[in-house]
Amino acid sequence: MYHRIWLCLFLMSMFCREAGWVLGQSSSRRISGTWPQWRGPQRNGTVDGPPWPRKLDSTRLKKMWRREIGQGYPGPIVCADRVFTVETRDKKLEIARAFDRLSGQQIWETAWVCSMKVPFFAARNGSWVRSTPAYDGKCLYVAGMRDILVCLNAQDGTVMWQVDFVKRFGTPLPKFGLVCSPLVIEGAVYIQAGASFLKLDKETGATVWRTLEDGGGMFGSAFSSPIFQAPCGEPQLLVQTRNLLAGVDPHTGAVLWQQAIKAFRGMNILTPVVWGNTLFTSSYGGASLLFDLKKTNDAFKLSEVWKDRKSQGYMSTPVVIDGYIYFHRRDRRFCCLDPQAKKILWTSPEKFGRYWSLVANGATILALDQKGELLLIHAHPEAFKLSDRRQISTQETWGHLAVAGDQVFVRELKALAVYRWSEPARAEKIE
Repeated sequence: MYHRIWLCLFLMSMFCREAGWVLGQSSSRRISGTWPQWRGPQRNGTVDGPPWPRKLDSTRLKKMWRREIGQGYPGPIVCADRVFTVETRDKKLEIARAFDRLSGQQIWETAWVCSMKVPFFAARNGSWVRSTPAYDGKCLYVAGMRDILVCLNAQDGTVMWQVDFVKRFGTPLPKFGLVCSPLVIEGAVYIQAGASFLKLDKETGATVWRTLEDGGGMFGSAFSSPIFQAPCGEPQLLVQTRNLLAGVDPHTGAVLWQQAIKAFRGMNILTPVVWGNTLFTSSYGGASLLFDLKKTNDAFKLSEVWKDRKSQGYMSTPVVIDGYIYFHRRDRRFCCLDPQAKKILWTSPEKFGRYWSLVANGATILALDQKGELLLIHAHPEAFKLSDRRQISTQETWGHLAVAGDQVFVRELKALAVYRWSEPARAEKIE
């Protein structure tokens, strides 16, 4: 009899595992993978996991749920059991929401007054909230358009603290709003706000240091988001302002090096990427650039080693795969750059939408086009290889794509949709 009971429990346990459950635990606790910040766990647009299927049809990428929300461009943030979003509602409120990761049921929402209008020439992209939050396992750090940063308890949405940078520093309201996505490392939050680059105490919001002050106004308050890297073996924050690319000491805020980056109306939007000691950036109205960073006698020297004015970036941050840089350009084409040979190897024959967000898994890139299309690309230095494509939304999709475990999170302009991969493609051959 005991053997029969044990067998029944074992079979039930196996069934629950297949269904995503564990006895005594909620189903959401069984979902693996997280997406805690702008561009994912490592802030570089890559994920580690089983290979994805080579097709995007509904049998291989199934929709789990979809919830209508207010307008906005922030990418979704994903933890073990929930998904966080930020939106603008009624042109006056910004709202953070938490949903159950498996069911899509709303858990909480928190609102604050924080709306503004962007300049007329930028109005076609709306005046909605833009910055993607950051999650540190306990709190959610949300940047609002009127140059504020709100720290929320991720469990229930309670406001822990809030900083108004206009009031704190006496700086002008940024014309395009606070766009930079915060970076959380250990006990600090790093963000471009208050017409500067800042380090804040993540427990209190107190200013630790402030650097790269730009005066604000039309050409201040940058768009790009900082990353933490260690070129030349030196841990540093890489940050791109409206007119500079710089390395900053995370402890003191000292500027280790800086380089002017030309752009139309200061449109340095994408996040720089690093390959060894080589740095890549690309600006709207400027050029694509490669720099080599060297350190001698405690001093850094940045040297331009390649420049291509035809390959201008816009908003899309590249991914680096096997030493090659793949990025979507201002001319709406996708290309592959070899930073070692210092040349563009290929450019896609087709033009796409104005923006792509990219997530790479091994040699596969999942791209979300601004026009609501999902594309699956086999990254290869010899040619552009589009494996499949699927229209998944009739709305614009400017929010950064998120992939966590076997789930894909798509921020539509006025909705959040969650999909799930079928079984991994271990047996599928790549041509």
